[in-house]
Amino acid sequence: MLVLFETAAGYAIFKVLDESKLEQVDSLFKEFETPEKANKILKLKHFEKFQDTTEALAAATALVEGKIGKSLKKVLKKIVAKEAHEQLAVSDAKLGGVIKDKLELSCVHSPAVAELMRCIRSQMEGLITGLPPREISAMSLGLAHSLSRYKLKFSPDKVDTMIVQAISLLDDLDKELNNYIMRCREWYGWHFPELGKIVTDNLAYCKTVRKIGDRTNVAGSDLSEFLPEEIEAEVKLAAEISMGTEVSEQDIGNIRHLCDQVIEISEYRAQLYDYLKNRMMAIAPNLTVMVGELVGARLISHAGSLLNLAKHPASTVQILGAEKALFRALKTRKDTPKYGLIYHASLVGQTTAKNKGKISRMLAAKAALAIRYDALGEDTNAEMGAENRAKLEARLRQLEERGIRRISGTGKAMAKADVYQHKSEVKIYDPSGDSTIPSTSKKRKFEEVEEGDAEVPVTPKVKSKKAKKEVVAVEEEEEEAAAEVAEETPKKKKKKKKVKAEEEEVEMKEEEEVEVAAEPTEKKKKKKKKAKEEADE
Repeated sequence: MLVLFETAAGYAIFKVLDESKLEQVDSLFKEFETPEKANKILKLKHFEKFQDTTEALAAATALVEGKIGKSLKKVLKKIVAKEAHEQLAVSDAKLGGVIKDKLELSCVHSPAVAELMRCIRSQMEGLITGLPPREISAMSLGLAHSLSRYKLKFSPDKVDTMIVQAISLLDDLDKELNNYIMRCREWYGWHFPELGKIVTDNLAYCKTVRKIGDRTNVAGSDLSEFLPEEIEAEVKLAAEISMGTEVSEQDIGNIRHLCDQVIEISEYRAQLYDYLKNRMMAIAPNLTVMVGELVGARLISHAGSLLNLAKHPASTVQILGAEKALFRALKTRKDTPKYGLIYHASLVGQTTAKNKGKISRMLAAKAALAIRYDALGEDTNAEMGAENRAKLEARLRQLEERGIRRISGTGKAMAKADVYQHKSEVKIYDPSGDSTIPSTSKKRKFEEVEEGDAEVPVTPKVKSKKAKKEVVAVEEEEEEAAAEVAEETPKKKKKKKKVKAEEEEVEMKEEEEVEVAAEPTEKKKKKKKKAKEEADE
């Protein structure tokens, strides 16, 4: 068996003299306690030294990535190919697979081989002859430094560090600009308070203050460079009637210096924003198309790097930036937040409050795909992000238009205008509610009378002669009305009304007679009761 061992100075190939010792993995370190014992097990067959640090770095990076370097390929073809029947022990299984595919050599990687590599490293000075220990240590130190520089310089994880720093600086500049502008407005407001209400734009305000200085200079100043004509006229008019206090030239000088700072920071902020936009389109184009430059940069900054952000699921991307609210909601058992930094994306901003939660969830799902495509994919175009954004916009329109019925051509003809007119019922005042005395209907009175009759012994009804005569007269009038139906229809209605009125009068009189008849029966009952009581006594 042959052993491939990589050092900072070059490649070493050893031949195993006693393979039976490799089977005892736990006690293998005892065979390498001294260089003499190590030489009994291993024998150096070939050592290929690196020419310089650059070659050593190229070989080391190739081994880290699991590839075969040029120098290693030459060694394997020269030495190992002669003994193709021998197995080659390697420290990395991935490297062994590449060697097997390209050079058709059988490679071995096992716990015994890993322990053997560790033992060789402990006795490397005794096994590799011709290299002084000081030279080996110097080459190891130089290779370590070169490899560290290479990893820091070319690591894909570290490219987005510029985005993290740029977005942090942009936020700091916004805070400082806000403080400076507020200070400038308050300071100069003592001298010319009317200017703050006329000029609302902060940058234009600072340029105006720097240009005019004392308000007495407004009349002779040309402000057309950064103010429209109407606003310039208002400023000149307000300067003549201003109620501000007088200030010294030294105060005006300090205010002008502050205005210079605001203008310079504003210009640098615009330049930094352009840099950030270009950087985001280069590193994460799909994420930029989905959520915008600022929101995408803040997501990357919050996660630490683009690769870390790609490891987050869509649900985490959705609430990234709202961790405090999330844990507070979980602690108090209330509703968890629906969005974090993603709330400031344009798609969520243009949605109604009802659909913000749905859109933020869908946007987070598509943004998570875009982040992984940018971090782990090889393409640098933004086609996938543009396609997903179009789908989200279509879904957003569908959500916004849901519930709105569209009237077709036939439906428009069928729709009537009276549907949209306000119809109200006309209610008539009922005066019966004014009285607190309960009123009973005529039918109910008849029912009460009939129930009373069932209890009270029936007495013959005494009808007066007048009532009989009126009944006979009513019958005669009905016969006459039946005969005159064909002649005069309007008279018929009048007669019917008269007949109804007369019938009602008759009914009222009959009720009065019934009441009169009921009174003597009640008196008889009372007399009978008194008589019984006296008899009992």
